[in-house]
Amino acid sequence: MTTSFILTYLLLSPLAAAPPAKSEPTNADESVAKKAAADRLLDEQYAAWVSTLPPEQRAWERVLQENLGSFYLPIHKREKVAGRSNAWDFVQDDPDLPRVLLIGDSVSRGYTQSVRNALVGKANVHRAPANCGPTSLGLQKLDVWLGDGKWDVIHLNFGIHDRNTPIAEYSQRLEQLVDRMKKTGAELVWASTTPIPDDPANKQTAASIVERNEAAAQIMQKHGIAIDDLFTAVTPHLGAMQNPNDVHFNAAGYEFLGQQVGKSIEDVLK
Repeated sequence: MTTSFILTYLLLSPLAAAPPAKSEPTNADESVAKKAAADRLLDEQYAAWVSTLPPEQRAWERVLQENLGSFYLPIHKREKVAGRSNAWDFVQDDPDLPRVLLIGDSVSRGYTQSVRNALVGKANVHRAPANCGPTSLGLQKLDVWLGDGKWDVIHLNFGIHDRNTPIAEYSQRLEQLVDRMKKTGAELVWASTTPIPDDPANKQTAASIVERNEAAAQIMQKHGIAIDDLFTAVTPHLGAMQNPNDVHFNAAGYEFLGQQVGKSIEDVLK
């Protein structure tokens, strides 16, 4: 075999032509690394902010850290680091005003600050340290949400996260929750669940909320509990106030709901 043949073979060979594989980070790897770095920075900034707080506020932040979960806690941290107010702000009570607790899911979170604005000078408005989700979570976490203080009014809702819970089971859990909250001595106000759109892909129907509102209304009437009918109040305004194909609301919607909730609480306080 001639030297020229060997050189030609090596040059044309796929093995010779193929460059050695390089171990380079992919875009996904880089994205994960950047997110991890951003998370570390956020944790450091949040910890620094918490360290400046008085003991009572630091204790509240610990409760939030234990209960907000992996979705809402980072949101809370970013807002606090940026100096923004949110639904889970520490509330320094005015001892001359009644204490109000809001229990509910992300829709309730959305209108919390509007309720506070509506009741300025009339009530200390607190929020449970969680997205309160379904009745099953309520039974597990209610003692944490109630805390140690005395409540004058508890405004509550469970519904959207129970849209696929069998009615009988939903009603039974709701009865248990109402019984437990009545023992606090607070006046209870039940908020009917706001409408949701049909979404077959996620096994979600608008009718499921109507059915659960009817079941909840029977329980509240049985116990003599006031009903804040948010479903009926907001239904005529869904086109302008609810996000398209979503259970959540825009700013105008949350302002509207917050004013409705504030009025229902004020009526009970009177």
